[in-house]
Amino acid sequence: MKTDNLFNKLFVLIAVIFFGCESDDPVKEDAPEMITRVVLTFTPASGPIVVGIAIDPDGEGVQDLVTDGPVKLAPGVTYDLGIDMQNTLVMPNEEGYDITAEVEEEGDEHMFFFGWTGSLFSNPTGNGNIDSRTDPVNYNDEDMNNLPVGLSTSWTTATTGATGKLKILLKHQPDLKSATSTSDMGESDLDVEFDVIVE
Repeated sequence: MKTDNLFNKLFVLIAVIFFGCESDDPVKEDAPEMITRVVLTFTPASGPIVVGIAIDPDGEGVQDLVTDGPVKLAPGVTYDLGIDMQNTLVMPNEEGYDITAEVEEEGDEHMFFFGWTGSLFSNPTGNGNIDSRTDPVNYNDEDMNNLPVGLSTSWTTATTGATGKLKILLKHQPDLKSATSTSDMGESDLDVEFDVIVE
């Protein structure tokens, strides 16, 4: 009888220890980023900076990002394009607000792809790398594996007037990003299209 009682106590103790312990290992989160505000900043070597903004009016609702109008660029000018993103559903001092910082920190899991119409740019040529990864885009930044990210890129506008659209696609590619990974791989964190006028 004493042996059974001792066995029962030992079993309960082992169960408490086994089920009461939680792993301290961090859990990797691969969920897409929540982006409700995007700011494009086109900075030339000289001349005025041009800004384009897109806002998601209903956060997680059915509406997409809405731009604030066409982006107007000067002809024959080289711009550095910076992309800034926030999740305005949380306060600026809360975790998850600064999506730009998250993408920069997790650069090896993120890549921007670009596509455009209307012969907007003389450099890079073509129509972007959304349809084909090997098509040229002038990336200014890289991740820890020397692969492009796209928070900063360079663009030279056409020397004559042009009208078209600039599509920006941010892919979340944990364990997928490589020198040959395409825009079809991973989840889309951002998919937005700006009207662009070169005049």
